[in-house]
Amino acid sequence: MHCLDCRTAGTNSPTVGVCQSCGAGIRTAHARIATRSVRRGSLIGTPGEAEARTVLCPVCAAAAEPPASVLTL
Repeated sequence: MHCLDCRTAGTNSPTVGVCQSCGAGIRTAHARIATRSVRRGSLIGTPGEAEARTVLCPVCAAAAEPPASVLTL
């Protein structure tokens, strides 16, 4: 499989992963690693939470980030 962004630019680069949002093949230089919280456990009792890795392409990673103009308190 080849990197979608590289292929669109006219070159072929092998992929190292697949974007978990859009499914595009991505190479190492384009891969963005994010973390997300995953809840696990039974429905009865207190669920546990764990951090999981998410691999995203640059386009999906930019869409997932809040805009710089948004203030978070």
